[in-house]
Amino acid sequence: MSRTVKEGYIPFRGYKTWYRIVGDQEEPGKAPLMCLHGGPGAAWDYFEPLEVLAETGRRVIFYDQLGGGNSDVPKDCSIFNMALFLEEIDAVRQELGLDRLHILGHSWGGMLAMEYALTQPAGLTSLILADTGASMPQWMAEGRRLVAELPPDIQRIILEHEAEGKTESTEYHQACRVFSRRYLGGRIDPRPDYLKRMADKPGDDVYHFMWGPSEWYLTGTLKDWDITSRLGEIRTPTLVIGGRYDEATPTITESLHHGIPGSEWVIFENSGHFPHIEETERYLEVLSCFLDHGEAEV
Repeated sequence: MSRTVKEGYIPFRGYKTWYRIVGDQEEPGKAPLMCLHGGPGAAWDYFEPLEVLAETGRRVIFYDQLGGGNSDVPKDCSIFNMALFLEEIDAVRQELGLDRLHILGHSWGGMLAMEYALTQPAGLTSLILADTGASMPQWMAEGRRLVAELPPDIQRIILEHEAEGKTESTEYHQACRVFSRRYLGGRIDPRPDYLKRMADKPGDDVYHFMWGPSEWYLTGTLKDWDITSRLGEIRTPTLVIGGRYDEATPTITESLHHGIPGSEWVIFENSGHFPHIEETERYLEVLSCFLDHGEAEV
């Protein structure tokens, strides 16, 4: 199957949401895969390794959520909330005619995917929850545990700067990078062009408004978000993915697996937060097997 690419914009709430479709159409019985990126405020680019799935008989759909990437970046951050991003999923589905689809959500995108699944949308064939969790309190607790495993001087910088409200300082950001190298993308070497490209795009304002100054120090509007008690309502076939050295720790992804009835759970032993980049070949095998198996049972 070809990897024809189509890009464009979708009108949404008076703004424009950018999208990218890889592939022409589905083979009989198959459904397209929509990918929800992380952040909030990241962009589609780091999903580039997943484009190859278009050669297996299904389109792969990416889009940049409003506020980042190639989409419009509204100046008023107060509009950014879960309801807006859920509405955006429906807007993309309607515009692109995605009556049936699989959804893969990574990190923040996985949280968004779970919230979307809880609305019991028609045509959602399966759910892939990658490197994500259902509880911000749990995410923060696990993040703090990981921080406590960093070198003592790094811990001191982090704790002192947070206590003094100096999280915008260069020293704090440098300390955060030590965490990132260990639990996010530190195993990705050399750094692919698509990661460099994504880093140069807008989206920081959304992240700070909804999340906070760092991955474990949540001060934004999502800080109390927790849907653990509702996971049992997700009846869509679900695959939970995580890395052994992921900031979305095995403890976090195991909670998803136990909470979602009938879900599958796969840990990538040589990965941090981006197993689709760090162990691409195995990731594609696991993902393709899950998608194909689910469609064979329909």
